[in-house]
Amino acid sequence: MNAVKTVLLLGLLSGLLLFLGESFGGRQGLFFGLALAVLMNFVSYFFSDKIALATYSAQPVTPEANADIYYRVAPIVRNLADRMRIPMPRLWVINDPSPNAFATGRNPQHASVAFTAGILNFMTDAEIEGVIAHELGHVLHRDILISSVAATIATAITFLSRMAFFFGGRRDDEEEGAGWGSLLMVFLAPLAAMLIQTAISRSREFDADAASAKYTGNPQKLVSALRKLESYSKRLPMDTTPTTANMFIIKPFTGQSLMRLFSTHPPTEDRIARLEAMSPAYFQTTRA
Repeated sequence: MNAVKTVLLLGLLSGLLLFLGESFGGRQGLFFGLALAVLMNFVSYFFSDKIALATYSAQPVTPEANADIYYRVAPIVRNLADRMRIPMPRLWVINDPSPNAFATGRNPQHASVAFTAGILNFMTDAEIEGVIAHELGHVLHRDILISSVAATIATAITFLSRMAFFFGGRRDDEEEGAGWGSLLMVFLAPLAAMLIQTAISRSREFDADAASAKYTGNPQKLVSALRKLESYSKRLPMDTTPTTANMFIIKPFTGQSLMRLFSTHPPTEDRIARLEAMSPAYFQTTRA
């Protein structure tokens, strides 16, 4: 169901981009919007992982570098990757005391999993397994690519809206009523794009949680990890950028009331409730 929802939302997001381009620039604007989306998606597809890892100064985890971390985490990752039948991802560590983690890479063959030093300090091995299984669930479902496409299209919509605001739309928009409609679209289009993008991200988080329960054989591993992550993220806030915050297993900074509407992550209590409501038959019979 979430997969169908994601496809529909991506289609809606793409349609909004093309509609906005056509509204403000006619056929030429439509082609410009399409070209902008293709270019941004190309850059995101091939370089988003490198940009994300460089943003947080992530260091490789190998037997030669960070050996103590490697020998603790690598066996957990390898075991889960084998169960999911995906290649072993590259491992990275971020020198930050706040516990968190994210996966990146355009496909399972080019995947990376990065985790903070804090997650190693505060989590048990069972909780780390739950977190890593969640991140590998994103890799398995190609969520990194889906999220990147959604984010770049949303960014293109915002870019077009700002161009329309500063440079104006087509001349026929000056007809009675059209000018106000165009001005309204300038502000509503980015808002709609943001809401669609966050809805896609929230759906993928629920699916990755389910994958963690499925491949670890015990949803309580992730439940326990989520409770710790929620608690420590408030006490030890992580310095992140708004464009990469959606990548982490839990949002590094917390918004309340209206800001929940724009959160790329479902409320942690909702994620825990879904995990605890899962049928034991689901994760016990699919662990192998």
